[in-house]
Amino acid sequence: MKKFAILADVTCDLGKELRAQYDVEFVNGHFTTPDGKEHASYLEWTDTTPSQFYKELRAKPNDYTTAPPNVAEWCAAMEEYVKQDMGVLALTISSALSGTYDFLCQAAAQIKEKYPQAEIRTIDSRRFSSGHGLLCVYASILREEGKTLDETADWVESNLNRFHQAGWLDDLSFVAKKGRLTAAKAFFGSLMGLKPIGEFDQNGLTTVIGKAKGEKQAYPVLLKYIENTIENPEEQIIFIATADRLSQAEHYKELLEEKFHPKAIYINYVYPSSGINVGPGLMAAYYMGKPISEGLTEERQLITELLAKK
Repeated sequence: MKKFAILADVTCDLGKELRAQYDVEFVNGHFTTPDGKEHASYLEWTDTTPSQFYKELRAKPNDYTTAPPNVAEWCAAMEEYVKQDMGVLALTISSALSGTYDFLCQAAAQIKEKYPQAEIRTIDSRRFSSGHGLLCVYASILREEGKTLDETADWVESNLNRFHQAGWLDDLSFVAKKGRLTAAKAFFGSLMGLKPIGEFDQNGLTTVIGKAKGEKQAYPVLLKYIENTIENPEEQIIFIATADRLSQAEHYKELLEEKFHPKAIYINYVYPSSGINVGPGLMAAYYMGKPISEGLTEERQLITELLAKK
């Protein structure tokens, strides 16, 4: 069986240890800071800390911009493996959020023209941040089980819509400005103590499906929501993303471990390429479960019923 690499763009938010554990590679993106300097976007905190980064982002949200890896950068990354006679499974952030997937497809076409024997599969994850990263991890597990490149890619494409987000975004106005939220009303994010609960739609955009009155209500509602949407929790790998909400993420992890006893739970930072667009205040779990319904009708109904319970 031909070996293949799993290659993600930087928005997968998989830190160094997870990338090493699951043998996932990534392609750098780019971001610009308020001083006008362009930086390569790595999955490390090299020149700052998460708290300092989000403090500065909160102060000047409109002065940070991001750019995806370009066609040449994708070509260089894939060619490295093709020269070793390896296949490539490449996944990107949702095409509803970024032009990254289009750049990837252009690069794949160029590589295949140069190397007709190249085996490359490209996938629009329809997810972002830890949702994107979790797909990469499941692909890695399938590869470890002996699945071929095509078998792995086919499984990922068939199961994209089963990867959920269950958590909150503290500042919807920030996310709405960046175009990462559907049906957003900025005033939601300005109400003190409100926890807007977000779920992925079928395109990978986050949609608010309910609003909890503070963390005291949010945690039990989220646990019940996951209970009703997850499948085989004891076999699951769960990610928790944190954009400057580490203490809440650690508490959430304890609650999830106690209730579901999953195979593993990892807390992931939201690194700059995702963080600049998500903003401070994301704290959410990512897991595999039932297929997400069209228009999130079933998920909205479920969260409405859970929030109504005393």
